[in-house]
Order: sequence, then structure tokens, then C-alpha cells
Amino acid sequence: MLKKIIATSIFGAACIASAPANANLEDALANICEIVATDDKGELRKKMKNVQSNYNIRLKDYYSGITCSGNSLIKLAILNNSVEAGTLLVKKMPKKLLAEPEHDGSALTAWINEKGLQDAPLVKVLQERL
Repeated sequence: MLKKIIATSIFGAACIASAPANANLEDALANICEIVATDDKGELRKKMKNVQSNYNIRLKDYYSGITCSGNSLIKLAILNNSVEAGTLLVKKMPKKLLAEPEHDGSALTAWINEKGLQDAPLVKVLQERL
């Protein structure tokens, strides 16, 4: 019984402690859409490194939770011709996750074909990675 009480207490404390951490993480990632849209590779790299060192979270862990006007970060980079920032995102993401459907249900390659964006420079980088 004592083990159950201790386990419940630890779980409750962890839940309470993670709420401020999530708020801080959201603050840390607040302007990432703008950084990608303006193709600021240096600032994106700095932000990703900051999140990884302060929260021990990699791009693959928070990528699916971020949408920019309904698009993922890579889709935003393709739409804005953000080749430098987009290339960094594509190279940092695991190949397996790049091929899987995103939050809207379509994989990147299907979305690219649907939108007719096959000639976008970032698409070539994505295809080489897949």
C-alpha cells in the first residue's frame, strides 16, 4: 500500500512539474514558424539547439505538434521557398517520419503532388533524403 501511495505521489508531482515546463517549451518554440518562413537557418539552428539542451527534446519529438497556418514546418518551408531552413529540417528529421502521414493525414510526397510543387527546390532535397 505504501508503494502505491508513493508511486501516486511521484506521478502527481511529475504532472504538476511538467505543466510549467510545457509552457516554457511553448515559449521557446513561439516564433519558429516565422523563422522557417523567413528562411533564417542560423536562428532555426539556434532555436533547435536551445530546445534540445534546455528541454532534452529533439525536432522529431515536437515536429508533429507544431502547425503554421495549418501546415507543418516542412510544408511551410516548401510554400515559402525557404530552402536553407527547410533543408535543415529535412536533414534533422528521421527518414521514416518524413515518409509518414502528417497531422492532416497526407504524407509530404502526396501533399507535394496534390499541390503541384514538384519543381520546388526543397522538394529535390526531400526526395534525395527519402
